[in-house]
Amino acid sequence: MSQPAIEKSAYERLLELPEYQVGEVLGGRLYAHPRPAPRHARTGSVLGYRVGGPFDGGIGGPGGWWILDEPELHLNNDILVPDLAGWRRERLPELPETAWFELAPDWACEILSPSTARTDRALKMPIYAREGIRHLWLIDPDAHTLEVYQLSDDRHWLLVETLKDDDEVRQPPFEAIGFPLDSL
Repeated sequence: MSQPAIEKSAYERLLELPEYQVGEVLGGRLYAHPRPAPRHARTGSVLGYRVGGPFDGGIGGPGGWWILDEPELHLNNDILVPDLAGWRRERLPELPETAWFELAPDWACEILSPSTARTDRALKMPIYAREGIRHLWLIDPDAHTLEVYQLSDDRHWLLVETLKDDDEVRQPPFEAIGFPLDSL
Protein backbone atom coordinates (compact mmCIF):
# COMPACT_ATOMS: atom_id res chain seq x y z
CA MET A 1 0.00 0.00 0.00
CA SER A 2 1.45 3.37 -1.00
CA GLN A 3 1.77 6.29 1.36
CA PRO A 4 -0.55 9.28 0.75
CA ALA A 5 1.19 12.29 -0.73
CA ILE A 6 1.99 15.00 1.77
CA GLU A 7 0.47 18.28 0.66
CA LYS A 8 2.98 21.09 0.36
CA SER A 9 2.35 24.31 2.23
CA ALA A 10 1.50 27.42 0.28
CA TYR A 11 4.89 28.84 1.26
CA GLU A 12 6.73 25.78 -0.09
CA ARG A 13 4.82 26.10 -3.36
CA LEU A 14 5.65 29.84 -3.45
CA LEU A 15 9.36 29.04 -3.22
CA GLU A 16 9.05 26.68 -6.19
CA LEU A 17 7.51 29.27 -8.53
CA PRO A 18 9.56 30.13 -11.62
CA GLU A 19 11.38 33.48 -11.61
CA TYR A 20 8.97 34.95 -14.15
CA GLN A 21 6.09 34.76 -11.64
CA VAL A 22 5.30 36.74 -8.50
CA GLY A 23 3.79 34.72 -5.69
CA GLU A 24 1.90 35.80 -2.60
CA VAL A 25 0.28 33.83 0.22
CA LEU A 26 -3.02 35.45 1.17
CA GLY A 27 -5.31 33.81 3.69
CA GLY A 28 -3.34 30.57 3.45
CA ARG A 29 -3.68 30.32 -0.36
CA LEU A 30 -0.97 30.79 -2.94
CA TYR A 31 -1.66 33.40 -5.62
CA ALA A 32 0.74 33.60 -8.55
CA HIS A 33 0.78 35.99 -11.47
CA PRO A 34 3.27 36.91 -14.19
CA ARG A 35 5.79 39.67 -13.69
CA PRO A 36 4.37 43.08 -14.62
CA ALA A 37 3.86 44.05 -18.25
CA PRO A 38 6.00 46.96 -19.54
CA ARG A 39 3.40 49.71 -18.90
CA HIS A 40 2.84 48.44 -15.36
CA ALA A 41 6.60 48.18 -14.73
CA ARG A 42 7.24 51.65 -16.13
CA THR A 43 4.54 53.16 -13.91
CA GLY A 44 6.20 51.59 -10.87
CA SER A 45 9.68 52.71 -11.94
CA VAL A 46 8.63 56.32 -12.57
CA LEU A 47 6.68 56.47 -9.30
CA GLY A 48 9.71 55.09 -7.46
CA TYR A 49 11.79 57.88 -9.00
CA ARG A 50 9.19 60.61 -8.30
CA VAL A 51 8.66 59.58 -4.66
CA GLY A 52 11.98 57.89 -3.92
CA GLY A 53 14.20 60.81 -4.96
CA PRO A 54 12.70 63.41 -2.61
CA PHE A 55 11.58 61.12 0.23
CA ASP A 56 14.14 58.31 0.26
CA GLY A 57 17.13 60.15 -1.16
CA GLY A 58 16.28 63.65 0.07
CA ILE A 59 16.76 65.03 -3.47
CA GLY A 60 14.62 68.17 -3.56
CA GLY A 61 12.52 66.87 -0.70
CA PRO A 62 12.50 66.09 3.01
CA GLY A 63 13.96 62.55 3.02
CA GLY A 64 13.20 60.36 6.03
CA TRP A 65 11.82 57.32 4.18
CA TRP A 66 12.88 53.98 2.77
CA ILE A 67 11.06 53.51 -0.58
CA LEU A 68 11.36 50.05 -2.16
CA ASP A 69 10.10 48.30 -5.29
CA GLU A 70 8.33 44.98 -4.71
CA PRO A 71 9.41 44.31 -1.12
CA GLU A 72 8.33 40.97 0.30
CA LEU A 73 6.20 41.47 3.40
CA HIS A 74 5.69 38.69 5.95
CA LEU A 75 2.72 39.92 7.97
CA ASN A 76 1.31 37.29 10.31
CA ASN A 77 0.58 34.30 8.04
CA ASP A 78 0.36 36.37 4.87
CA ILE A 79 3.13 37.05 2.37
CA LEU A 80 2.49 40.08 0.18
CA VAL A 81 4.49 41.84 -2.51
CA PRO A 82 3.20 45.39 -3.08
CA ASP A 83 4.47 47.16 -6.18
CA LEU A 84 6.05 49.84 -3.96
CA ALA A 85 6.16 50.40 -0.23
CA GLY A 86 7.68 52.92 2.13
CA TRP A 87 8.72 52.99 5.77
CA ARG A 88 9.41 56.10 7.78
CA ARG A 89 12.99 55.82 9.00
CA GLU A 90 11.89 56.80 12.50
CA ARG A 91 9.97 53.47 12.60
CA LEU A 92 12.56 51.45 10.66
CA PRO A 93 15.99 52.98 11.34
CA GLU A 94 17.83 50.24 9.40
CA LEU A 95 16.82 47.86 6.65
CA PRO A 96 16.52 44.24 7.79
CA GLU A 97 19.17 41.65 6.96
CA THR A 98 16.48 39.22 5.77
CA ALA A 99 15.06 39.16 2.24
CA TRP A 100 11.68 40.20 3.64
CA PHE A 101 10.11 42.64 6.06
CA GLU A 102 8.13 41.70 9.14
CA LEU A 103 7.29 45.33 9.97
CA ALA A 104 4.32 46.64 7.98
CA PRO A 105 5.16 49.68 5.87
CA ASP A 106 3.66 53.14 6.44
CA TRP A 107 2.65 53.38 2.76
CA ALA A 108 1.92 50.80 0.09
CA CYS A 109 1.14 51.23 -3.58
CA GLU A 110 -0.46 48.73 -5.91
CA ILE A 111 -0.43 49.24 -9.65
CA LEU A 112 -3.58 47.61 -10.94
CA SER A 113 -3.58 45.30 -13.91
CA PRO A 114 -6.32 43.05 -15.27
CA SER A 115 -4.64 40.02 -13.66
CA THR A 116 -4.12 41.59 -10.20
CA ALA A 117 -6.82 44.23 -9.59
CA ARG A 118 -9.29 41.86 -7.94
CA THR A 119 -6.64 40.39 -5.63
CA ASP A 120 -5.26 43.85 -4.81
CA ARG A 121 -8.69 45.18 -3.86
CA ALA A 122 -10.50 42.20 -2.34
CA LEU A 123 -7.67 40.37 -0.60
CA LYS A 124 -4.70 42.67 -0.07
CA MET A 125 -6.51 45.87 0.97
CA PRO A 126 -8.11 44.19 4.02
CA ILE A 127 -4.74 42.72 5.04
CA TYR A 128 -3.08 46.13 4.72
CA ALA A 129 -5.84 47.60 6.91
CA ARG A 130 -5.52 44.80 9.47
CA GLU A 131 -1.77 45.45 9.68
CA GLY A 132 -2.26 49.20 10.25
CA ILE A 133 -0.67 50.49 7.03
CA ARG A 134 -1.76 54.13 7.17
CA HIS A 135 -1.60 55.05 3.47
CA LEU A 136 -2.46 53.11 0.32
CA TRP A 137 -2.36 54.22 -3.29
CA LEU A 138 -3.99 52.28 -6.13
CA ILE A 139 -2.84 53.30 -9.59
CA ASP A 140 -4.64 52.18 -12.74
CA PRO A 141 -2.37 52.84 -15.74
CA ASP A 142 -5.14 51.99 -18.22
CA ALA A 143 -7.74 54.33 -16.65
CA HIS A 144 -5.07 56.96 -15.84
CA THR A 145 -6.23 57.20 -12.23
CA LEU A 146 -4.76 57.22 -8.74
CA GLU A 147 -6.97 56.38 -5.77
CA VAL A 148 -5.54 57.68 -2.48
CA TYR A 149 -6.68 55.91 0.70
CA GLN A 150 -6.04 56.65 4.34
CA LEU A 151 -6.69 54.23 7.20
CA SER A 152 -9.26 55.35 9.75
CA ASP A 153 -8.81 54.81 13.48
CA ASP A 154 -11.13 51.79 13.29
CA ARG A 155 -9.00 50.28 10.49
CA HIS A 156 -11.27 50.97 7.54
CA TRP A 157 -10.11 52.56 4.32
CA LEU A 158 -11.24 56.10 3.59
CA LEU A 159 -10.95 57.30 0.01
CA VAL A 160 -9.17 60.66 0.28
CA GLU A 161 -9.19 61.52 -3.41
CA THR A 162 -9.24 60.06 -6.90
CA LEU A 163 -6.90 61.77 -9.33
CA LYS A 164 -7.03 61.45 -13.10
CA ASP A 165 -5.06 62.31 -16.22
CA ASP A 166 -2.71 65.29 -15.54
CA ASP A 167 -3.94 66.09 -12.00
CA GLU A 168 -1.15 67.04 -9.62
CA VAL A 169 -0.12 64.27 -7.24
CA ARG A 170 0.54 65.87 -3.87
CA GLN A 171 -1.12 63.37 -1.59
CA PRO A 172 -0.62 61.86 1.86
CA PRO A 173 1.91 60.91 2.96
CA PHE A 174 3.93 62.69 0.26
CA GLU A 175 2.38 66.18 0.22
CA ALA A 176 5.75 67.95 0.29
CA ILE A 177 6.31 67.49 -3.45
CA GLY A 178 4.06 67.37 -6.49
CA PHE A 179 4.17 65.88 -9.96
CA PRO A 180 1.60 65.34 -12.72
CA LEU A 181 -0.15 61.96 -12.64
CA ASP A 182 0.27 61.54 -16.38
CA SER A 183 4.07 61.49 -15.89
CA LEU A 184 3.62 57.95 -14.60
